[in-house]
Amino acid sequence: MTRPEIQYAKSGDVNIAYQVYGEGDLDVVLVFGYISHLDLFWDGAPFAEYVKRLGSFARVIMFDKRGVGLSDPVARAATLEERMDDVRAVMDAAGSERAALIGTSEGGPMSILFASTYPERTQALVLYGAMARSTWAPDYPWAAPIEDLQQSSEQLVGPYWGKGASIEIFSPSQADDPGAREFYARLERQGASPQMVVQLAQMFLDIDVRHVLPSIHVPTLVLHRRGDRVVNVRAARFLAEQIAGAKYVELDGIDHNILAGDTEPILQEIQEFLTGIRPAPVYDRVLATVLFTDIVDSTKKASELGDKKWREVLEGQQTLVRSELERHRGREVKTTGDGFLATFDGPARAIRCATSITDEVRRLGVEVRAGVHTGECEVMGDDVGGIAVHTASRICSLAGSGEVLVSRTVKDLVAGSGIGFEDRGVHTLKGVPDEWQLLAVTTT
Repeated sequence: MTRPEIQYAKSGDVNIAYQVYGEGDLDVVLVFGYISHLDLFWDGAPFAEYVKRLGSFARVIMFDKRGVGLSDPVARAATLEERMDDVRAVMDAAGSERAALIGTSEGGPMSILFASTYPERTQALVLYGAMARSTWAPDYPWAAPIEDLQQSSEQLVGPYWGKGASIEIFSPSQADDPGAREFYARLERQGASPQMVVQLAQMFLDIDVRHVLPSIHVPTLVLHRRGDRVVNVRAARFLAEQIAGAKYVELDGIDHNILAGDTEPILQEIQEFLTGIRPAPVYDRVLATVLFTDIVDSTKKASELGDKKWREVLEGQQTLVRSELERHRGREVKTTGDGFLATFDGPARAIRCATSITDEVRRLGVEVRAGVHTGECEVMGDDVGGIAVHTASRICSLAGSGEVLVSRTVKDLVAGSGIGFEDRGVHTLKGVPDEWQLLAVTTT
């Protein structure tokens, strides 16, 4: 999937970075929450898949708000009015007269205000993880008190901003994934400065658009995960109750980030709401060998090298890995922060590809580890899932620096191949039933 060109729209005296993907008849504007970084987002497979799915039926317009990502830095956080100006400027630059707005998290209130103020330019409104008010009030008792939110914001931004700690709040299901945490760290560093984040947080605490909700007269869909740890689900129920004719869908999950956890139900609901057609997922099950790779101590290495040099290392690694996957007939499923998920139709090829990757990537000054497992996978479009994928991921997390670690299943399937192994003992894999004997590849 080729990432679209970064373009700029002029909103007053501020340049707003935006991209357009897809060629559908329907225009969709993505309104992100706190921080974003259009170029960096594409390094994460979930974002690319999200935009690709939306782009299958719509023309997707996305932008970094002023002071964030690739848009011009500003001295203070923008007001809701200024942010509406930015949306109109981006739509004008992209040639969009009318669009559906998907407002996520803190992007929800501005989307609510835009839909009320400019109904002629709003075809529909989709709210995910959104709220009308951010803090406690006597008539809004499910939000946290402003003092508690200010304190938590200060504790997070001061000592931890730029280290990926926000993943524990916004995407707790991914918190144990080193690659995902490293991606969050880069997003924090490149998305906004600590000072801007503090200002954005203060602006968020001042938000209250409850009085605007009855003025929304465009088709509205409200989506929320029941266990969202950032915005209480009752905030979403309130939105749906106050917006006339709104459709409300409550989903399972604990993640606030729309790209974390199980995103398929969210995408299906959005597509059906905007097009009237609910996509029928096609599931299939096949036996495949799953390979996971990731860079060892990536967070430390990124800190040592700096963002620019680290980006060059990641791009170099991706080029090398893709070359080896092609040479060994592997299929890239997706990137995982600083690693890869790939599948093979034979375990010996997967092992030889993994060892080649660990050898080649050393030229870039980093070490890669790999995990390999063979099992039945659930195939849905270009993605794969199921217990075999989870098993391979857990095996990779236990591999040492430069090591290719495999399950006993894989060893048994390559008997007679000449590949050598060394026993690494029996392990319990987090979230995977039973105990597993693991072995390190010694010769190929």
